[in-house]
Amino acid sequence: MTLVSIEAFSAPILTALTNHLWQSTLFAGTAWLLTLTLRKNRPETRYGLWLIASVKFLFPFSLLVSLGSHLGWSKAPASTLARLFVDMQEMSQPFALVNPSRPAAPAALTWLELGARLLPTLLVSVWFCGGAVVLFIWSLRWRQIHIALSRGKAVTSGREFEALRRREGGAGIARQVNLIVSSLALEPGVLGIFRPVLFLPKGISDRLTDAQLDAILAHELCHVRRRDNLAATVHMVVEALFWFYPLARWIGTRLVEERERACDEEVLRTGNDPHVYAEGILKVCNFYLKSPLACVTGVTGSSLKKRIEAIMSHRVSVNLSLAKRLFLSAMAALAVASPVVFGLLNATPGRAQSQSQYTGSIVPGFEGVTVKAGRPGEPGAVFRIKPDKPGVGVTPSFKPEMFAGRTPSETENTDTLAPVYEVVSIKPHTSGDELFKMMFDNDGFSASMVTLRMLIRTAYGVEDSRIFGAPNWLDSEKYDVEARMENSAANRLAEMSENQLNVERRRMLQALLADRFNLTLHRQTAQLGVFVLVAAVNGPRLHEAKLGDTYPNGLKDPEGGSPAGMFRLGSFRGGRGELIGQGLSMAKLLRLLSENILNRSVIDNTGLTGNYDFTLEWKIGDESQGPMFRETGDHPQVAASTPLSEFSGSSFFNAIQEQLGLKLESQSTPGVVLVIDHVEKPSEN
Repeated sequence: MTLVSIEAFSAPILTALTNHLWQSTLFAGTAWLLTLTLRKNRPETRYGLWLIASVKFLFPFSLLVSLGSHLGWSKAPASTLARLFVDMQEMSQPFALVNPSRPAAPAALTWLELGARLLPTLLVSVWFCGGAVVLFIWSLRWRQIHIALSRGKAVTSGREFEALRRREGGAGIARQVNLIVSSLALEPGVLGIFRPVLFLPKGISDRLTDAQLDAILAHELCHVRRRDNLAATVHMVVEALFWFYPLARWIGTRLVEERERACDEEVLRTGNDPHVYAEGILKVCNFYLKSPLACVTGVTGSSLKKRIEAIMSHRVSVNLSLAKRLFLSAMAALAVASPVVFGLLNATPGRAQSQSQYTGSIVPGFEGVTVKAGRPGEPGAVFRIKPDKPGVGVTPSFKPEMFAGRTPSETENTDTLAPVYEVVSIKPHTSGDELFKMMFDNDGFSASMVTLRMLIRTAYGVEDSRIFGAPNWLDSEKYDVEARMENSAANRLAEMSENQLNVERRRMLQALLADRFNLTLHRQTAQLGVFVLVAAVNGPRLHEAKLGDTYPNGLKDPEGGSPAGMFRLGSFRGGRGELIGQGLSMAKLLRLLSENILNRSVIDNTGLTGNYDFTLEWKIGDESQGPMFRETGDHPQVAASTPLSEFSGSSFFNAIQEQLGLKLESQSTPGVVLVIDHVEKPSEN
């Protein structure tokens, strides 16, 4: 292929691509302005606008222009149409190809000239290669998911299956959705377009309550009914073709954001409790990985912080008014009709009379240009939440700013506001009392001799090993914290279930840290070591607690009672560690192992679902990296005034196998970690 033929092939492609990009950019900008005016309307409407903007990338205006040129409207006089035709041609193609019938280049070319001639070809080649790389990467991810799910188990009975069929009846889905349980550590999601399949990670039913599982299934069935996988696949094609253009990826982010908001609103409209739904989403985020492909719709997409805020505030979107519907219809008709009319004008001169009759008298140019600022909405139609302190936020759980800068409509209905601590006292620990304490009570939170790392661990429910970017004083500075709430807030918390109460308490503590420590952080994925808890060879040795069991000689709560669900964990003289469980669930046992003893995530693979009574003793060693065991040599509960004989028990890994019939196996897997962006020492009060 000669240099001339290469240039003749690539230059028109590059010119057409450039024109198509600026036209699509203008179209997307118009869609963005429309979404601003519809911020208080339902997210389905904004989603439709972004989807149209995405599809526009696949259909150049030149196709509609070509359609108009073949309609053959030639009744208008050519003399009145000629000037308009040329002006529109200049406006629609500002990057027109100059002299495409250029003669062959002279034999001698400088390096600069040769580079200029080959530049269009190089750019087109890079474009095609980049798209191929994107498609290849996506195909690898798809293959991994497909292989893992092909090895999964089709479920036709059980708790998840019954919940799915029950939800399908109210979701308006004609075809039943097949259910697969897979060992893949991915969030629940929908795979497929025309015959979608719902897959759940193995063991998710052990982590979610019935209400949480119903809410998650309702969210996924909403994706099925809306055919979100089809729309996501279409936009993936757009991103593959225009991989170099940031606007394409930005539109993809907006699509995911609005589709998740639409599903969230539908889940809440069907009667699901916002607290239960939000807690279910957070549990999925904590234990499972996000879907690697946009066309495999899950539950954790978009900005989790904004979604949780919207779910908890339970905002009600407004349907489109008749005026807005007519306006959107007119805009759609204008977008389609304009290039078609342009094609009609393009065809008219050639059919009415010869081009030579008027081209000599035409001087192309714009008669006038007007640029005006867009007005996205009328005054008072915009909803804003402004933080007391800019930059203070918690990512990606609950947003502390949701309690500040409320609009009048919000403050008038205080029943919808989440509880907060009204009085907070944080002081450096200087009393000399070395007794560690941290507890939630009915009307607040109390802590003594705690570090900021301990507070973050409690607020976010993560192990110390998953907290990164911390300053040196995170572990050295110790504080006494007292936080109290109003009686009305305490009464509202008292009405919540245990799971709802845990989520709300953590949210309130997160807000406290953001306000008093100016803590901001974000989540990201990293390769982490985990433990998998399995049954030992001879089976578990736990004593299963029965409903109604009493413990007259057991552990006591602050009121003097001895209910099920209590535990005692401690380190004692001689290097002895002890964990006593009293009607303890496997979920609580795993949390103790992860956060307090091993400082590493523990995944349950025992198959045990009951509550259990047990006592575990072990010799504290290097494996006990939890906050209670890292400094046992200096802790007053461990140090003895007189020499004591060392505890001669087994190491933790041997003890849990010998005494409880359970075994810990080490693995490596991707996991979510917290990265501290900013934190300050609190001012004393």
